Amino acid sequence: MKRVFLIVLDSAGAGALPDWADYDEAPGHTLENVAKAAGGLVLPNCGKLGLGNILSLIGVPPAKQPLAAYGKAPLTTKGKDTTAGHWEIMGIVLKEPFPVFPQGFPADLIDSLTASFGTGILCNQPYSGTQVIEDYGEEHLATAKPIVYTSADSVLQIACHDQIYTTEALYDLCEKARALCVGKYAVGRVIARPFTGEPHAFLRTKYRKDFSLRPPVPNYLTALRDRHIFTCGVGKIGDIFNMEGIQQTYPVKGNELCLKEIVTLLREGGAGFYFINLVDFDMLYGHRNDPLGYAKALRHFDFSLNRILPLIGSDDLLIITADHGNDPTTMSNDHNREYVPVLMYTPGLPGKDLGILATMSDIGATAYYALTGENAAAINGESVLTL
Repeated sequence: MKRVFLIVLDSAGAGALPDWADYDEAPGHTLENVAKAAGGLVLPNCGKLGLGNILSLIGVPPAKQPLAAYGKAPLTTKGKDTTAGHWEIMGIVLKEPFPVFPQGFPADLIDSLTASFGTGILCNQPYSGTQVIEDYGEEHLATAKPIVYTSADSVLQIACHDQIYTTEALYDLCEKARALCVGKYAVGRVIARPFTGEPHAFLRTKYRKDFSLRPPVPNYLTALRDRHIFTCGVGKIGDIFNMEGIQQTYPVKGNELCLKEIVTLLREGGAGFYFINLVDFDMLYGHRNDPLGYAKALRHFDFSLNRILPLIGSDDLLIITADHGNDPTTMSNDHNREYVPVLMYTPGLPGKDLGILATMSDIGATAYYALTGENAAAINGESVLTL
């Protein structure tokens, strides 16, 4: 293979993992429950590839002759967030979870943050991202103190109004926080959350940015780079991996722009590995408990495959998967510990049932094998296809 396009439908989980109760208040079944809530999904292209052969989805019956190899993979790493999922896909399995702070951040870290920022902070609690700016935004405007909060995930988030802190100034605060969040405070991500507007009508802008931990090496991105194989990230992939092993990034925001970039890269991109995250499923619909919006976004993705699939050549491998779940029909707006669907398509390659993979790292291993013809013995995962 000359090119691999790996698309992650952020949070499109395929059913609860056996250990869900160690992480979740209720089992997540993201795709199945979205289908039920919407009265059925309209996903003809995903259906032809074999999505309905992986799990039971109203509106997406099993294909008699799936075009893709299909299966599902467990998240075996400790955690259930974006960083944990994407890192496992690339062969990094965490033995200990990233730290979380359900009571807010300890006083010594807050003291370090305020000293570094040169100002006090607001909030320091787990909070909904939209609610926190409603509750603290007006005080932020009056005091210029950054709003610092967390969630059930391993994150430290900083929200600032764009009239108080420019986007670059907010990013600078996040860089300072990232430098302090090490050791026992080594959260998976520090996230910039700029917002705009007037009190009681605040809106988050599109200039969110994630400042992730530097991932351990080797992983499949660094292994490909070391083999002089081009690596490219689209969407927030560069942020998730702190650019480790990524040679080119297109940090476009939202599904629509990412999908357009995929089409452009399929038409114009040379040999190499293209890694894409479609964030809207998680950010706009999973976290906001909007199953109908989630279903609409899935339909939009499926429609986009009308442009993508004809551009997949015989020397290309298209992989569609997810990183975790985020069931929008549950009471929680947190991620879920779920299997992820796996579809692997090359024109002319017979569709087959992959069953349940050993780990999500098998996805990255397959991509690596497709591009090198070898397995990487030092990295977790094994190829599930012989190409």
